[in-house]
Amino acid sequence: MSHVSLTAFDTLLDGSDQAFGPFGAAVNAELDRREDFPAEACAALDALGLPAHYVDVRHGGRLRDMPELVGLQRAVARRDLTVAVAHGKTFLGAAPVWLAGRPDQATRLAESVRHGAVVSWALTERDHGGDLLAGELTARPVSGGWRLDGEKWLINNAGRSRYVCLLARTRDGGGPRGFSVFLVDKSRLAPGSYRILPKVRTHGIRGADISGIAFDGAVIDDDALVGEAGTGLDTVLRTLQLTRILCTALSLGALDHALDVAVPYARGRNLYGRDLATLPRVRRTLGEAAAALDVAETVVDVAARSIHTLTPELALVSAVTKALVPNLVQDTLDRITELLGVRGFLSEGYLDGSFAKLERDHRIVAVFDGSTAVTRNLTADHFPSLARAWRTGRADRAALPATLTGPLPPFTPERLRLLSGGSTLVELLPEAAGTVRRAARQGLLPRETARMAADLEAVTRSAHRSMESLDRTPRDVPQTAFDLAERYELCFAGAAVLHRWTSGPRTAEDGLRLRAGLALVLTRLGVPCDERRSEAHDRLADGLLGQAHHSPTLPSPRPQGSAR
Repeated sequence: MSHVSLTAFDTLLDGSDQAFGPFGAAVNAELDRREDFPAEACAALDALGLPAHYVDVRHGGRLRDMPELVGLQRAVARRDLTVAVAHGKTFLGAAPVWLAGRPDQATRLAESVRHGAVVSWALTERDHGGDLLAGELTARPVSGGWRLDGEKWLINNAGRSRYVCLLARTRDGGGPRGFSVFLVDKSRLAPGSYRILPKVRTHGIRGADISGIAFDGAVIDDDALVGEAGTGLDTVLRTLQLTRILCTALSLGALDHALDVAVPYARGRNLYGRDLATLPRVRRTLGEAAAALDVAETVVDVAARSIHTLTPELALVSAVTKALVPNLVQDTLDRITELLGVRGFLSEGYLDGSFAKLERDHRIVAVFDGSTAVTRNLTADHFPSLARAWRTGRADRAALPATLTGPLPPFTPERLRLLSGGSTLVELLPEAAGTVRRAARQGLLPRETARMAADLEAVTRSAHRSMESLDRTPRDVPQTAFDLAERYELCFAGAAVLHRWTSGPRTAEDGLRLRAGLALVLTRLGVPCDERRSEAHDRLADGLLGQAHHSPTLPSPRPQGSAR
């Protein structure tokens, strides 16, 4: 497969999407029941050339920009989340090498990945979870290399991978400079020096290889070290800024799939002599789901583009995106489950139980690469710098246009920082709100839209005042800090929605998306939204359902560039 567009990739997946093909609902439902790995689907993705898109173009791959990779991962997740999780893990495992590896090391790994080699990422341990500084797996210097002892647990593809990219303690006392990253080629290990731990049964993604790996005196060469010794934690934290954003593509694909199920159901279901789609509550639920997808998609797109344009702000952007999107999507899936009734819980019969499967599968996304608590704690770590930046105005104005639309500059890993100095998107929210107000005065937008923009600006100002007055220490984080981090996520989402409109063509459809997005964000912020505001959700529902009594309408949400 040559450098593939999202449209072409979606079309190729459609060609494999037969009733009994590797992406068929019945096939994946049966694999799920048996808790079997989706090997045929992963092989099909290999044949389509997807692994080459996990390799940075600097190392001979096809990964030129992160929004494209997000779109490809979303397209797979729309068919089956287990497949997307199982196959996409290779990017997560390889990314530390793209960021910190030696050129020769990256070149060798790139060649293997392009030919289908699987890479797993081993960070967590049984007794320590996300507390990476407590990791006990050690790498001790020996003649010509390092000796590995210990285990990593709850590792995706630990058994199926050729390579394991792992974090190991290289200094007895540990600490921020006491860990290093190693790229372990299992095929080069001595027999008996490692073992794969048993597969762990999980509530969702049942077919994925969630297991672990234990080392007992496994000796690896010096060239397995990624970056300098003692820089492991730094490498991991920088890598997470990329992988957290990519993880949210799973949520977008899940909600795509959910609407693919819910919309035909509402159109075709008759209840008490009426089509379900004509019931106001059903239309509202679908419209709010469409708005949630649109907001989530906007945030993810801005975040993926920020990798290239606002790289020094990525620690914050990735934390906010990873906390917001999976939770927003899960809440929306819960609403759709209610709409489907008992069919939302059936594991067979109705559409081969595909909705129940995707809902179970999606619940794990919030935990991947840092749980919601972890990412909100990271956002809270930024409160002092965010409050200062809001007062002093440190926004990178020159980077904003490319963050929203148009060609992207190459990604420069050297610009990554462990803490962000501010948020350009949020700091420039008042200006975007002012643009909306001027458009309303000119009759280009309803005045209610301008009032919603003003409400969002007021909430955002209040959030920054609360950041300044919050009393906390790094080890004593009150619940109010987590609540404030959640509010900030929604302010960020609202800023993304506003900036999208100010940078776009400003059609009637764009105005509808703006109103619906602001209404959804404000509702989640606790700002009352009456029928004047919520009416935008009903109009989105009309577009989904193909009804003609409102105009304009929106098409069914699709991955950008989709041919479907």
